[in-house]
Amino acid sequence: MKKTLTISAAALAAALALAGCSAGSGSGSSGTGSMSGMNHGSSGMSSDSAPATSAAAMAEFNDADTMFAQMMMPHHVQAVTMSDIMLKKAGLPPAVTDLATKIKAAQGPEIEKMTSWLQSWGQPTMMPTEMSSAHSMEGMMGEDDMAKLEAAQSAEAAKLFLTQMIAHHEGAVMMAKTETTNGKNADAVQLSEDIVSSQDAEIQEMKDLLATL
Repeated sequence: MKKTLTISAAALAAALALAGCSAGSGSGSSGTGSMSGMNHGSSGMSSDSAPATSAAAMAEFNDADTMFAQMMMPHHVQAVTMSDIMLKKAGLPPAVTDLATKIKAAQGPEIEKMTSWLQSWGQPTMMPTEMSSAHSMEGMMGEDDMAKLEAAQSAEAAKLFLTQMIAHHEGAVMMAKTETTNGKNADAVQLSEDIVSSQDAEIQEMKDLLATL
């Protein structure tokens, strides 16, 4: 089930628009480059309108941190999309519905957090095309996979979602471990460690659940 694919620009743009609405409209003046035409940064966020961005997140960072955020964001976007697909279906085992709800609740705020980091660093929120073609994202589902998930119902949908999401999580864990090893920014490295811990646990949960269906 392991596949590599870059997510559609439209899907990522929609997610970034939502994150931008949450992020407010301050200027990210703490980055090391220009804002690439973006109108919403992170350093002017109010405490009640965006995820907290620490001084560490706006301080030192390296290319590994930038790539981690630029690649993990669309990876998370697809996980949220897959969860949304499941939450619209009827007749699913409650444990599967609960899992989809949990994944969406965890990864949505992380998308916002990574968006705010990239903005504060003055980096594009989307990886340049020439770079994205050279750096594939492990565990991403293809268009056919997403179509199958949309069409599946009941027990079939539950099994397919779990199988796909296990592969998806395994890809995210691989990417996060690379950041843990190579990253410089304290907050980004901490998030990578959190992703490894939480998604490893969810992988085991999903394998156990799949065995019961």
